[in-house]
Amino acid sequence: MSNLIVRQLGRQEYMPIWHAMQEFTDVRDEQSADEIWLVEHHPVFTQGQAGKEEHLLMPGDIPVVKVDRGGQVTYHGPGQQMLYVLFNLRRLKIGVRELVTWLEESIIDCLKEYGVVAYAKKDAPGVYVNEAKVASLGLRVRRGCSFHGLALNVDMDLGPFLRINPCGYAGLQMVQCKDLGGPQSVESAGQGLVQQLIKRLNPAEVEYQEGLVKE
Repeated sequence: MSNLIVRQLGRQEYMPIWHAMQEFTDVRDEQSADEIWLVEHHPVFTQGQAGKEEHLLMPGDIPVVKVDRGGQVTYHGPGQQMLYVLFNLRRLKIGVRELVTWLEESIIDCLKEYGVVAYAKKDAPGVYVNEAKVASLGLRVRRGCSFHGLALNVDMDLGPFLRINPCGYAGLQMVQCKDLGGPQSVESAGQGLVQQLIKRLNPAEVEYQEGLVKE
């Protein structure tokens, strides 16, 4: 059992957080605690390694960033809870497929606490309610360690999703927790997701910090 650090990062530009995840993964060692980063992003489209240009319909004034996670194109913005998982998978003795399942189950169980029935699909990673997508997943594994993670729509402007084919699916409807009777704030959504992940990780100790660098 290893320790877990949960970081509250507030609202941040996408690029610096992405680069910080890469750097953390490159310099961590076997003694480094696993970390969960909770963050909201300013509006941005991110295009995964499998992402195709034709799925960017009309990005307009929202920047597009090509990133090193799996998956297609998606949107991040205020009111969406990002949860990044910086885990040593070798130490946890799990593979990326099991981590995806952990993330999907954590979202499903978090929403279940509010009486929202959500589910995962084998052929399309993420979490759905009545065939509409409420959460997206995208991961990268390097040196046996994961980064990137999940995006849960909580209380946001869903309009920018209409400028893309979300996750490569034309016409895929996106929904958010606010309209489903789920958690009404990113804070409550983040807390719920972390508690569900802690059940699966079973860390020896959990430490909560604000910001990326311990003072």
